[in-house]
Amino acid sequence: MRNTRPVSWLKAALKDFESFPADVQLDMRRALTVAAEGGKSDKAKPFKGVNGGVFEIALRHRGDAFRAIYAVQIGMDLWVIHVFQKKSKTGIKTSQAEINIIRERLKRLKEALR
Repeated sequence: MRNTRPVSWLKAALKDFESFPADVQLDMRRALTVAAEGGKSDKAKPFKGVNGGVFEIALRHRGDAFRAIYAVQIGMDLWVIHVFQKKSKTGIKTSQAEINIIRERLKRLKEALR
C-alpha cells in the first residue's frame, strides 16, 4: 500500500482549475497523484520563481499552455497554490504578476498553517 499524501487546494486555485478543459483537469490530477504518492510526474519540474519545495505542472492543450503550482514542503498535505492558463508576453518565462501571486499565496498558506 502506498503512503499517499492528501492533495489540498487553495480555494482560488480550485476555482480556476475547474474552468480548465476536462482533458487538462484529468492530466493535472494524474500528475498531482504521482506527486502525492512521493514521485514526480514527467510533466512536473521545480518552479524556479520561489524557494525549494515548489513544483510546476506544465501542460499543452490545443495550442494553449496550462500550469499548476504545488508545494510539497508545507504541512502534511500536498498544496495546490495556483493554477493558470499561461498567456505570457515574454515568451516561455512565467510573468512577474503570476510569480507575485504564487509568492503571496505561499506566504499566506505558511502563516495559516503555523
